[in-house]
Amino acid sequence: MSAIPYTALPSGTKIPTFGLGTWRMGEDARRRLAEVAALRHGIERGVTLIDTAEMYGNGEAERIVAEAVGKRRAEMFIVSKVLPENAGRRDTVAACERSLKRLKTDRIDLYLLHWRGDVPLEETIAAFVGLCEAGKIVDWGVSNFDISDMGELWKTPDGNTAATNQVLYNLTRRGIEFDLMPWCRQRKIPVMAYSPIEQGRLLGHAALREVAARHRATPAQVALAWLMRHDDVIVIPKATTLAHVDENVAALDLLLTHDDFAALDNAFPPPKKPVPLAML
Repeated sequence: MSAIPYTALPSGTKIPTFGLGTWRMGEDARRRLAEVAALRHGIERGVTLIDTAEMYGNGEAERIVAEAVGKRRAEMFIVSKVLPENAGRRDTVAACERSLKRLKTDRIDLYLLHWRGDVPLEETIAAFVGLCEAGKIVDWGVSNFDISDMGELWKTPDGNTAATNQVLYNLTRRGIEFDLMPWCRQRKIPVMAYSPIEQGRLLGHAALREVAARHRATPAQVALAWLMRHDDVIVIPKATTLAHVDENVAALDLLLTHDDFAALDNAFPPPKKPVPLAML
């Protein structure tokens, strides 16, 4: 396995560009042991970034992360998110405390607003800044913000200290390449790509399978390697079996060629005009 590369957040904090996602974990108690085992296996394989949220499994995913991490917290980079209805100044602090308790940790490395809600941005940002000053979180950012949202965020006091924007990005969801990604790149804000294989829906595409066959790889590995061509994109695939974890991790060793990228661009064309931000 190739070493997992890192990128830098605007604060200078280093973050791995490959991690483990946890969306839909904690929703079925019968799958809990397998979910813990998958995360633990990923950690044993050297994956130290885990992305979760208070919404996932109504907090149960955070408890699963805590169980999987165990005594290895010091080497981990944990990302969690606050729901927009909990994003008021006091409510954000309270939500963070609940997440810290479920995660069994004294800090969250990166804390995100899950998506834009009705609470004024200045309230949420003020809470994030206060949590940073208190040592409860290290960095903060947003999720599912389009370019208009990011522009408003940047004009809000302390909004220009946001560390990342986590968005839906994969071969079939390339809209951010037209404007949002260049905007973030200009400000040295890494993008976090969730649902990198579109919940598995793109894996049957003929072009993806052809590229995979040339490399004796799987379509999922090609989709992940395609995203990891960017050194400022953080990819967080979810896996709930040991074999799936191994498959995803193996994408780190896959080097796509110029012809591969051309074939994928032909099959999944990049945007030529603004595209509304997609969410699952």
